[in-house]
Amino acid sequence: MPGAKTFYITTPIYYVNDKPHIGHAYTTLACDVVARFMRLDGRDVMFLTGTDEHGQKVEKSAQAAGMDPQQFCDQVSENFRDLSPLMNYSNDAFIRTTEARHDRASQAIWQAMADNGDIYLDKYAGWYSVRDEAYYAEEELVEGPDGEKQSAFGSPVEWVEEPSYFFRLSQWQDRLLAYYDEEPGRVLPPSRRNEVVSFVKGGLRDLSISRTSFKWGVPVPGDPDHIMYVWVDALTNYLTAVGYPDTDDPAYQKYWPADVHMVGKDILRFHGVYWPAFLMSAGVAPPRRIFAHGWWTVEGQKMSKSLGNFIPPQQIVEKYGVDQARYFMMRELPFGNDGNFSHEAMVNRINSDLANDFGNLAQRVLSMINRNCDGAVPEAGPLDPADQELLTLAHGLLPRMREAMAEQAIHRALEQLWEVVGAANRYVDAQAPWALRKTDPARMATVLYGLAETIRHLAVLAQPVVPEAAGRMLDQLAIPAEARDFSHLGADGALAAGAVLPKPEGVFPRYVEDEAAAAS
Repeated sequence: MPGAKTFYITTPIYYVNDKPHIGHAYTTLACDVVARFMRLDGRDVMFLTGTDEHGQKVEKSAQAAGMDPQQFCDQVSENFRDLSPLMNYSNDAFIRTTEARHDRASQAIWQAMADNGDIYLDKYAGWYSVRDEAYYAEEELVEGPDGEKQSAFGSPVEWVEEPSYFFRLSQWQDRLLAYYDEEPGRVLPPSRRNEVVSFVKGGLRDLSISRTSFKWGVPVPGDPDHIMYVWVDALTNYLTAVGYPDTDDPAYQKYWPADVHMVGKDILRFHGVYWPAFLMSAGVAPPRRIFAHGWWTVEGQKMSKSLGNFIPPQQIVEKYGVDQARYFMMRELPFGNDGNFSHEAMVNRINSDLANDFGNLAQRVLSMINRNCDGAVPEAGPLDPADQELLTLAHGLLPRMREAMAEQAIHRALEQLWEVVGAANRYVDAQAPWALRKTDPARMATVLYGLAETIRHLAVLAQPVVPEAAGRMLDQLAIPAEARDFSHLGADGALAAGAVLPKPEGVFPRYVEDEAAAAS
């Protein structure tokens, strides 16, 4: 909308050589939920995801497949693009680092850092992980099961010696610490901020930022024998997407600096230390926040290729449903912490939270209206204290959820939502509108109106997490599409008495093991 406050949120661009799994789906889903919330709250949102397509590992994989690297990337990048329709993401853009505009942006930020005196040519000798595309100091390595050195993430490392350009990261310690201190929420959650600050306070080494042992990457300006270190190239995607190096581009003017870079905790150092230093060196404002979330285990075990327990997102969606999967991943654990994905936990969330609590609330209220109020919104009479209490809870839900979402505490926002779901269910039981039908029909109408109005609030505010189900619920309340954003919450957008409602249908079916097994 014209003049709306902007909001720019990004996922890490996913390594094209990987196969999408629940961890990839999780990061983008969190961004999608925040982006949808901000749009509904009147923000002009830019939500970016994409694929990281350069580096030695991609070059080797393309060779093994007998393909040109670009052809290889064109083919496998679609695996990540396909996540958007599968998981119902609402990303505004999908960027690939093999785009010509990205070469231009990467070379521009390199040149800006060089012009600032922060890049010099030397020789690198040390440990490198092709899988992580990361350099490791000796003290960062651990002993693998066969006695070989590996990273703390279990990735093999190799000793590398080659000419390299270096970034003077050691000169940026004080300025990085000042950047973290400017805003307490620069890095979230607080445990990750402490991790980053501790790392920087421990002293920074200059960082090798070019390679000569392979060719699949962005050439260094003025020295094409060198390819940019993939993390210089990959991180620059956030700028490329908004028009950099054209800082007069309307998108750059509108959206930069980014509001939130959402990343997994394993790549926090790249986003929380290297990236702000690169940007400040290039004279570009760093992002307002980096949020590092935790990892998922599967049935209590860490996801690994050796165990073969990576769960493809398609498998989850086909088995449980897309909104059910979205809700589980956003509700099951405090966002930022590690958590466990299990079939038992998923079924519990589907049947308890969605079917029994929220779904049953809507179904029984709308069914009573259909049967006892001629299928139209009933007219409310004078409100008693219990009615006022429920409606006050519903009307106050947006500010409480807004506060949580401002900190990307998605789980807390959902807890607030379900507190009102619980209050509404207790109100139904206490008021017993099915009994009032015979003893006091006018009071029954008042009770059902307050409940329908509460469900309207709940469905509108549930849209970021369960967009399809919430949309169907709003359809059953006859809420037009243009009245489903947050500006219509409260009394101004209240249901109109007499509005005809369609016949209600269940929105959140229970997960039944026998039926699921028969369908598989």
